[in-house]
Amino acid sequence: MFSKSAQWFYKIATGKTVILLTIGFLLFVGITMRLLPILIPASESMVSLDDPVFYTPAQVFSILDDWGETGRMQQLWFHMTWDVIVPLWSFLIVGSGSSWLLKRAFAPQSPWRKLNLVAWVTVFDLLENFSLAGLVLFYARRPNWLAWLKNAFTMIKYGCGVLIVGVLLTGAVLAARNTFMIQPE
Repeated sequence: MFSKSAQWFYKIATGKTVILLTIGFLLFVGITMRLLPILIPASESMVSLDDPVFYTPAQVFSILDDWGETGRMQQLWFHMTWDVIVPLWSFLIVGSGSSWLLKRAFAPQSPWRKLNLVAWVTVFDLLENFSLAGLVLFYARRPNWLAWLKNAFTMIKYGCGVLIVGVLLTGAVLAARNTFMIQPE
């Protein structure tokens, strides 16, 4: 599966694809971030569980208590709509963007070209969103194990963000060294 996705990303990784995906993403985020407060009005004091902060289960459920029933439903809708689209779109941008850079940084047979698989780490963002949705759906039961799991996914997500930046920067520096020419066999 991973090998096929790595090959697929190299197949679609044209400058035009990367630019269109990135522009589309920026437009989507720019427009929806202006519409979200209208569609899903949140309290200014609503604490986010998406921040790279480690919360104990007691703190997580205290935050969920503070959100109230309306706030929990708003967060559920947000995390099961917008916050699913963004990681999926990021998967495409990171996969195609890293592939575009890496095929200019390394020869086709180089094992380093598999670094485009870094796109798969966006799965942790989805897992974080699904675990938060689970916390809202099973709020009355207060599943501590799910609060711990959500924390783990949040920390992994932010750690993987550093990994993505590292791969993209490495690819960009090495591709620039090769004058952005696709590397021959």
